[in-house]
Amino acid sequence: MLHIPALEKLVHELSRLPGIGPKTAQRLAYYVLKSKDSYPTQLSEALMRVQAEVHTCTDCFNYTDRTVCKYCEDSHRHSDILCLVEEPSDISRIESSGAFRGRYHVLHGVISPLEGITAKDLKVQELLNKIEEGIAGTRPTIKEVIFAFDADLEGDTTALYLTKVLQGKGVKLSRIAHGIPMGSDIDFIDDRTMGRALENRIEL
Repeated sequence: MLHIPALEKLVHELSRLPGIGPKTAQRLAYYVLKSKDSYPTQLSEALMRVQAEVHTCTDCFNYTDRTVCKYCEDSHRHSDILCLVEEPSDISRIESSGAFRGRYHVLHGVISPLEGITAKDLKVQELLNKIEEGIAGTRPTIKEVIFAFDADLEGDTTALYLTKVLQGKGVKLSRIAHGIPMGSDIDFIDDRTMGRALENRIEL
């Protein structure tokens, strides 16, 4: 790359996006430069609009441009079942399955000691407040909390911590099953996934 400070700055900022490496960031930067007649302005306007209009839902902490998101507004959803997710983007994946009709609570991360992320950095206290308010009768009672976290060390750590915190609250705790994906060949399944599949086996 030519030593052009403005271009280098753009590449640097693009490379900070999740899943974008230096080479991809460079290709994107050159695309923006090549399309400079209109695209940079449109991109800038889109970014400014998101910054101005999108915020977190006051109840579940999903992203929305209203006071509460569409899932919290939906009166047909079950208020006694709460699904915990790491990020707002996880909600769309769960919704696409069509298998869940309860409410959501976004933690905005998972516990990760290596990155210095603790429970205090997440929406854990807000979760406890919801459950306590349900017990007190000031909001619908939550009967079950589902952990929908990744099957990795951070997800396991977060699930273990929340299990301890929520014990004695009169709430059923469950976690989405992890195992062999539909249509997969057992020959290509790694040992950990196979172990999870056996642990989460179901009776026929």
